[in-house]
Amino acid sequence: MTRILLFLALASSALVAKKPNIILVITDDQGYGPVGKHGHPWIKTPNLDKHYEKSTRFTRFLVSPTCSPTRAAIMTGRHPMKNGITHTILERERMTLKATILPQVLKTAGYTSGIFGKWHLGDEKDYQPDQRGFDEVFIHGAGGIGQAYNCSCADAPKNKYFDPVIRHNGSFVKTKGYCTDLFFTAAMGWIKEAKDKDAPFFAYITTNAPHGPFIAPPTNTKRFTDLGFQAKTAGFYGMIENIDENMGRLQAKLDEWKLMDNTILIFMSDNGMTGGGSGKGVVGKASNGTPMKMFNADQKGLKGSADEGGVRVPFFIRWDGIFRASHDIKNVSAHIDLLPTFAQIAGAKLPKNQVEGRSLLPLLKGQKILQQSRYLFTNKARWKTGAEPNDHQWKNFAVRGPRFRLVDNALYDMIADPGQTTDVAAKHPEKVKEMRTAYDAFWKSARPLMVNEDAPMSPTRPYHVWYDEQIKAGGIPDWTPPKL
Repeated sequence: MTRILLFLALASSALVAKKPNIILVITDDQGYGPVGKHGHPWIKTPNLDKHYEKSTRFTRFLVSPTCSPTRAAIMTGRHPMKNGITHTILERERMTLKATILPQVLKTAGYTSGIFGKWHLGDEKDYQPDQRGFDEVFIHGAGGIGQAYNCSCADAPKNKYFDPVIRHNGSFVKTKGYCTDLFFTAAMGWIKEAKDKDAPFFAYITTNAPHGPFIAPPTNTKRFTDLGFQAKTAGFYGMIENIDENMGRLQAKLDEWKLMDNTILIFMSDNGMTGGGSGKGVVGKASNGTPMKMFNADQKGLKGSADEGGVRVPFFIRWDGIFRASHDIKNVSAHIDLLPTFAQIAGAKLPKNQVEGRSLLPLLKGQKILQQSRYLFTNKARWKTGAEPNDHQWKNFAVRGPRFRLVDNALYDMIADPGQTTDVAAKHPEKVKEMRTAYDAFWKSARPLMVNEDAPMSPTRPYHVWYDEQIKAGGIPDWTPPKL
């Protein structure tokens, strides 16, 4: 018996010593509410629920109000404004080239990295992920499939959610199928190849769903239209159930390939929930004519808001045998914490004078750490190009600590009042002053790093230029899906 226990202990030590693979799945505009385990009354997510049960869950995991800022924070471990990002378009979504980003950090520990889906941190060549440490790239352009703006931020011309043109390792390919299915299939094909190599891998699966326009496969939409939901809402909910199906496919393959013992699998979203096509909070009518109200888990705020509902997302992290299953961590954590967490797990070298986040590994290893006194800062930004950012410092901003959230001039006790129903600023004037002082210091440190504010608009859309060049050079070949 003693020999068996010794063998198991040695086996466990060897497992931990081997660098784990990391898979980060991030959805677009889903937010916290639309998950079965979070109490959503209509959406069914059995595969996410399974992942939830096998994961450690950070119940107060916070990001930015919109997509590019969150993605930049994940990539750099610091506030997005310090990466030059103050918008999602107009050249202000471009992540500064001076930052060392996540795949480059992981490469110092021997990792190979792949991205599948949405990048949205610059469409010009030098900003593309294949120039910034990713070894495998299978993405659309801009912030959504088919989007195009009067700047460099634009996807391939006239692209659609079904059969989209995708940029694969520097060249366009024509796919067949629904976008989310394709991104997961491409990721799983790359994972299958990577698993047989010596290097650990980082797979970044970044769906553009359920971002609008709310287009899901008809098989996913029909159930909701039959229940009486508006078309846009049915599409939004259907996109989420399709994501859930793909999470099931992914988990099944990881089990089949015997990867789960040494793979960290994370599910999250990039900002608070979008309205999902709802009008004044109504998403449809039941068969008896009763209006069906939008579900947001009793939170104040949606995507684009500095309130908790605009920035709180699901965060389920699973590593079988290492991280506790079905365990909740209530410590307030954030997107800026991911890079230092992954770096510590991988034994990677952090860039100097860049990372602001804290590694979550001590919490994940079961250490009981009291909420430490740090503040997280939010500003919706998105002011007009050419405006002076300092004029918007005190507009649409928030400061979040372990207990309180300051939103503009209102203070909320997030422990006693998580739904932000009562402003307690008058009861805690010293706390308001302290939080405003901390935010002012943050702003002054961030303002010099907002490097895109005076950037001229690009006269061309790189994805359009590259697309036209490839058409003239021979056309867009069909993409052959990997055999799984």
